[in-house]
Parts: sequence; structure tokens; C-alpha cells
Amino acid sequence: MLVLDCEAIRAQYRHLRVALPGVDIYFAVKALPHPAVAATLDEEGSSFDVASTGELRVLADLGVAPERLLNTHPIKSKRDIEDALRFGCKTFVVDNAAELEKFVPYRDRVSLLLRLGFRSAHALVHLSKKFGCAPNDAIDLLTLGRHLGLNVNGLSLHVGSQCGSPEAHVDAINACRTIIERVHRASLARIEILDIGGGFPASYVAETPSIEVFCAPIRKALEGLPPDLRVTAEPGRYIAAPSIESITTVVGKAWRENAFWYYLDDGVHGSYNGRIYDPDVRYPLRAVTQGESHEHYASVLAGPSSDDVDIVEDDIHLPELQIGDLIVGSSMGAYTIGSVSEFNSIPKTKVLVLNGPRRARQA
Repeated sequence: MLVLDCEAIRAQYRHLRVALPGVDIYFAVKALPHPAVAATLDEEGSSFDVASTGELRVLADLGVAPERLLNTHPIKSKRDIEDALRFGCKTFVVDNAAELEKFVPYRDRVSLLLRLGFRSAHALVHLSKKFGCAPNDAIDLLTLGRHLGLNVNGLSLHVGSQCGSPEAHVDAINACRTIIERVHRASLARIEILDIGGGFPASYVAETPSIEVFCAPIRKALEGLPPDLRVTAEPGRYIAAPSIESITTVVGKAWRENAFWYYLDDGVHGSYNGRIYDPDVRYPLRAVTQGESHEHYASVLAGPSSDDVDIVEDDIHLPELQIGDLIVGSSMGAYTIGSVSEFNSIPKTKVLVLNGPRRARQA
């Protein structure tokens, strides 16, 4: 099972609010699309970053106010746009001319943020290869937006996920400040919003700076922006990661190639899919066993499917385990349950919610 502790969600959200005072937080729903998480953050006053109609439905079912939503997917179909507008979400992100043109039929109903591409050399997951216009193209795209009669009133960026340093955030904020100054001097548009994205690091196996230390240079860079500029952020991993522990059972055991192989009832097609999609992330793992052995052996943790790539860890030292012993994985809240498949028709792992939203406890 997966144990989701909503108190960890609250704590992370509050820590980030303190680290980024004056910044409006939009939780990236894709990081942990569970209704209990959305309801908990709704009670905390968070807004939400959505990227699909399905994510909109999660929030609609909870009665989240549509003015607290931002549709951040830079590429959208007509149906995506109309679904969002039907729900009441009116702010969208774009990053190219073709996307600007899609909004012409809705120009009296929407406001747009132009996403710029900045990449962090310190990010484990890069997000500027697929999305984001070159900063040098920003003026031309803002000019096109004005020509089309669109309200492009903000800039957006995302330097990558799980950043080890705030350097790229600082550089991107400073670059955006220069663009905003150029835009205002040319009376090209009224830039009212800067979305600084996410990338704030969560704690896994490797050491990470505290969120207060990480955000200190970002706060300093934000001080150089126009005082009337609204700043938003889209954290996902930082808020979600610490909230889930995975509990898996050893269902098989073999000795192969000088190592113990332990076969678990969850794997990379299930809760540990981050081992494929987030390959540089290592989850803290520990064994829970009734054995007496203090000696540790080379071990491999394999998932339950018939797929040869279903390996959770292939280089870990553990005491000798027996069938029925447990493996506990920590910091598994981010980008796990949202990517689960049912390969081999193995059911998705059940989620147990602890310390859930007040509305659920009162019900």
C-alpha cells in the first residue's frame, strides 16, 4: 500500500510560504493528483496549476474556485481550451505563435502568460527542451499577441525539476526583468504577472539545502522586480514528495549472480515508476524484517511483473530477508501514483490517507 500523510503536505506548503513571502503558490496537480491532497491544499489557501481536463475535474469535484486555477500546459487542443473555460479557468500559458492564434476566438475571455525557456544545469529533470520560447523571441511573440488583440499580461518560466541550486531561477528572473523593462518602455503590453515555475528540491537520499536557504537568492532577485508585479510559483515535487511511504511485501526470493533477489508486490510499473520516469531520483529504502541477522548482503529488489526492466534497485545491501518481510520506501509522493500503469493486469496500489482534509474528517 501507499500511505499518504496529508500533514506532510500542510507542512511543506507552509514552509514554502515562509520561504517565498508574497509569492502566490499554485500547486502542480500532476505531481500528486489525489483528491485528499487537493482538498488539503484548498483548505490551506493554495491555488492550483493544472495541465489537463482530468486535473480540472479533480478540482471541480472538490468545488475549488476557478479563479484559483492556472492552465500551464503550453500546447492545448480546442477542447482543452473550451473545457477549461467551461469550468471557469481563464488564465493560460502559451509559448509560440500557433498557440497564440488558437486563442483569437476567445480573446475577450482569457489572459495569457508567455512561457520562456530557461534551463538549469543543476536540475535532475529538464523541462525547457519540449516547452518555452527562446527569450530573444519574447518581444516578437508579444508583438504578435498585441496584433491579434490578445491580453498577454504575464511571463512564465520553469527551469527544471529537483534543482540542486537556485542559480538558474535567479538568472531567469533577472532575464525576465530585462524583458519586462523593454516591454514597458515600448508600451507593447502590460506585464502584470511573473510565474517563476517550480523546481524547488525535495529531500531524497542525497543532501539538499533547506527551502529557506534555497529560496534566499530567489527572494533577493524578486526584490528587483517592479513593485506592482504579481509573482506566482508552481511547486509540485517539493510539496508532494515527503507525503507518501510505500509498503511492499517480499513475495519471492532467489540467489542469482552472487546477490539475493527479492521479488516485491509493487514495482516500476506501479508505485516505483519513478525509477523509469525519474531515473536520477533514489528513494530512501529500508527493510522491516523479523530476522536476527546483522550482516548485510548484496541484494536486488525486483517488481512483480514479468517485465525484465521491473527492477526497483539493483545495487543495495540488506540483511537477509524472508518471504513476508517488508520494504518501506520514503519520499514517494511526487510523480508516482499519477504515472502508475496496470501492466500484466496487476491492480494499482491502494492508498491509505492519514490526517486528511478537515472536510473529510467532519463528514
